[in-house]
Amino acid sequence: MKLGMFMMPLHPPQRKPAETYAEDREAVLLADRLGYCEALVGEHVTDLAENVTSCLMFLASLAHDTKNIVLGSGTINMPNTHPAQVAAQVAMIDHLLKGRFIMGISPGGLMSDAEAFGNYKKDRNAIFLESINMVLDIWAGSAPYNLSGQFFSVTTANTQIPEIGQGAILKPFQKPHPPIVVTAVAPHSKGVTEAAKRGWKPISANFLLPQWVASHWPRYQEGCKAVQKEAQASDWRVAKSIFVADDDKVAKRYGHGPEGPYHFYFKQLIRKLVGFGGRSNLFKLDQSEPDSSITADTMTPKLVLAGTVGSVVDQILAFRETTGDFGTLYYACHDWVDPALGRRSMQLMAEQVMPRLNAAIAKSGVNRLQNQVHQG
Repeated sequence: MKLGMFMMPLHPPQRKPAETYAEDREAVLLADRLGYCEALVGEHVTDLAENVTSCLMFLASLAHDTKNIVLGSGTINMPNTHPAQVAAQVAMIDHLLKGRFIMGISPGGLMSDAEAFGNYKKDRNAIFLESINMVLDIWAGSAPYNLSGQFFSVTTANTQIPEIGQGAILKPFQKPHPPIVVTAVAPHSKGVTEAAKRGWKPISANFLLPQWVASHWPRYQEGCKAVQKEAQASDWRVAKSIFVADDDKVAKRYGHGPEGPYHFYFKQLIRKLVGFGGRSNLFKLDQSEPDSSITADTMTPKLVLAGTVGSVVDQILAFRETTGDFGTLYYACHDWVDPALGRRSMQLMAEQVMPRLNAAIAKSGVNRLQNQVHQG
C-alpha cells in the first residue's frame, strides 16, 4: 500500500491566509521529503475556512520546490469554471510539473460556491459532464474548435491566426492528458461506476463511515466490467483522517478532543453537509437515527484514527478489513493547531506506520495463500 496526502485545507477562518498558505505548503514539502507518493489539494471560492481558492495556483507555487511527489487537483469544481480555462490551466501546470500531475475533478459540493457561480439548484452533474467532455475534446482536437453545448461553447474561428499560434489552446505535457480521478462521497456511488467506464480512478472521501467506503469498490468493479476491464485494487485511493503521536494520551486528546483540529474539522463539515447540505446519510448507517445525533463529539472518534504507531497500524488494518484492499492511503491534512505535533504525525505515518502496515498486509496475504493451499 502506498501513502499519499489529501489536503482539504480547513482552517479557523480567523487565521491569516498568508499563514495558512505557508503552513499548507510546508505540509506538502514535508510530504515530499518523507516519500509520500501524491498530494492532492482542494479549492473553494466562497469559504474563508477553506481558503485555497485555486488549487492549480497553489500547486504552481510548489512546482519547483518539490522533487518527487505527484501533485493533484482535489478537485477542480468543473461547473464553476469555463472548460477552455480548465483545459489551458491544467495543461500549464502539467508542463510546469513535467507530468507530475493528477487531475481531480468534481461537480463541486459547496453550495455557496454554486450560488456565486450561478449554478445553485441547477443540474451540476450535467454541467460537470459537459465541461469535462469539452476539456477532453479541446485536448484531442485542434483550433479553431467547434464545440457547442447546453452550458458552454468554445471556438476561435473568427480570431485565430494559425501562423503565429493565436487561437490555439495549450495541450498537456502528458499524452493524451493527465490521469483523471474523482472523489466519491455518496454511499454506493453511481458516479464511481460511470467514472470507471471512462478509465477514471476513484478516491473515497475521508469523512465517510468505513461501510460507505466499502460500498465504492463494487461500484468500481461494475464500471470496469462494463468496458471489459479488470478492476485493480491498486487503482483505488482511500482518504482517512489520521493522527499519530508518541504518546497515546496526546493522540486521543489532539485527535479526538475539542481542542484538536479534527474536532474543529468535523464541526465545520457537519454544519455544511448536515445542517445545510442535506447529507446526513453520510454519517449514519441507520437512516432512522435523528440528525441531532450527528455532532463533532460523536463523529470525530468514529472517523479519526488516532493513537501511537502500533495502535494506528491496528486501526488501519481493522478499517481495511471492512473496506477491502486498496492501493493508496491518503493521509488527510488538517489545521496544525500544534505544528510540532502535526509534523511529527506525518513523520511517524511515513517512517513507522506504513512499514509496519505493509509488513502486516504482506504477512496476512502469505497466511491466506497458505490456508488456501492447505485447504486445497
